[in-house]
Amino acid sequence: MDKITDVVMKPLEKSIYLKPYTMHFTQNGAKKTWDLLSVHDSVAIIVFNVTRNVLILVKQFRPAVYLGKNGITIELCAGIVDKNLSLTEIAREEILEECGYDVPASSLHLIGSYRSGVGTSASIQTAYYCEVTDDMKVSDGGGTDDELIEVVEMTVDDIKKYVTQSCVVKSPPSFLFGIYWFLLNKAPKVNQ
Repeated sequence: MDKITDVVMKPLEKSIYLKPYTMHFTQNGAKKTWDLLSVHDSVAIIVFNVTRNVLILVKQFRPAVYLGKNGITIELCAGIVDKNLSLTEIAREEILEECGYDVPASSLHLIGSYRSGVGTSASIQTAYYCEVTDDMKVSDGGGTDDELIEVVEMTVDDIKKYVTQSCVVKSPPSFLFGIYWFLLNKAPKVNQ
């Protein structure tokens, strides 16, 4: 997954996922411009395997992150809203596709929606929580043919150590939000 070669950077040619814009506006009498993108909204799912008390996460290459480091991130299971389905159904499909668990849509619990990438896109991401068991595992996951996704499992102790590092640059803010929500609301309580 992390063997990246033949990298070439060039201006955006054509994209089905994003549309770049430059906004010209006046704020308090001063003329300004801002570059921004129109992108799809998305879903993100905190997946917790209650059989083994591990969080199910995904590791993947993100070209934008590659500009600043190796480009491999650790994230929540997630996907863009690009189908004519409910957000819950899209989230269910992403769990199956990326993580390999077949869950009923009714097992997804809505956490809420928030803005993502407010400096460039301000799309809306909707977060869910889902508990799975080993019996629900039907494949290795890994995403579609054009994605290289590795399923990562972390114990609650491991995830606490990961998110409390002084530098968590392998993960986006939505990941941190989701993990802290999980730790506050759903993590098994030990020695309390």
